[in-house]
Amino acid sequence: MMNILSLGPLQVGDPLLTVGAIALVVVAITVWQLVEIVDAYNKGALTVFGEYRKLLEPGLNIVPPFVSRVYTFDMRTQTIDVPRQEAITRDNSPVTADAVVYIRVMDAKRAFLEVEDYELAVSNLAQTTLRAVIGDMELDDTLSRREMINERIRTELDEPTDEWGIRVESVEVREVTPSQGVKGAMEQQTSAERRRRAMILEAQGERRSAIEKAEGDKQSAIIRAQGEKQSQILEAQGDSISTVLRARSAESMGERAIIDKGMDTLAEIGHSESSTFILPQELSSMVGRYGKHLSGSDVKADGQQLESLEFDAETRELIGLDDISEIIGEIEDTEMDIEAMEQEAQAIKEGQDIGMESSSTDTSAGAESDT
Repeated sequence: MMNILSLGPLQVGDPLLTVGAIALVVVAITVWQLVEIVDAYNKGALTVFGEYRKLLEPGLNIVPPFVSRVYTFDMRTQTIDVPRQEAITRDNSPVTADAVVYIRVMDAKRAFLEVEDYELAVSNLAQTTLRAVIGDMELDDTLSRREMINERIRTELDEPTDEWGIRVESVEVREVTPSQGVKGAMEQQTSAERRRRAMILEAQGERRSAIEKAEGDKQSAIIRAQGEKQSQILEAQGDSISTVLRARSAESMGERAIIDKGMDTLAEIGHSESSTFILPQELSSMVGRYGKHLSGSDVKADGQQLESLEFDAETRELIGLDDISEIIGEIEDTEMDIEAMEQEAQAIKEGQDIGMESSSTDTSAGAESDT
């Protein structure tokens, strides 16, 4: 014991010190190789001597040192950029297109054992599928039906990627660009289509305007015709009423004139020495027409005497009722001497003097009265 403690300090070139340092390094490396830490979003495929053993879960894992290898796989959704591809559509129009594919590793063992590089494999498969899908479509469909292109590419990628333990979550075509010549033709077509639509809209507007104008003219003509019709009807009614009133006025004035003339004649006859009286027919008709206005109606109905009708002062003055009443009164007061009238007529027939005959008749009549 004392011999050991009495040993002097180790020298730098001492073999024992070298072996200890080597052993410490070996232990450190062994511990480092023994422990495998897997991130939370990864899984690791463990191989020992090149043989697949198992999948390492996230966290601290103990693996055989120096003879094992771990291949990690990202279990999150990954984005694969599909390079721009040139393709020719079914109607022989060249276009270029690119896309983005979203994938996720569902089975790390199959992704490790079934495919060498699943990202590269999915990218190449997406490129060929994109060209094939565009080649089966018309140019207009490739420009307007992006959703259909996306769905078809995803469907085409599903079957082979399932064997690799990869799920294609989504495919998005970012851009489909036709060639410059096709772009120029499309611009011309779009411009022509816009001009055509503008001409159609302008023609429809003019047609609509013409229809509205025609409808307005039609309604205006109808209203104007109805107004003219009403005006003519009212004018005709006015003329009819005026004609009736003029006819009635003329009739009244004519009858009054005849009556006045007849009254004048009767007056002259009454003042002459002749005892002959003439009653005009118009007077008798007037008396019959207005008799019930003068003395009350003498016609009975159902045993009752009819009420007489009264004329106002203006009407009585218009038809001369007051004059007729006076004339009728004079006629009633006059007594007709039939015998004298016959003698006078005989004297006129024999050519005798009417004045002398009348005086002799008056003288004889006076003598008789004296007697």
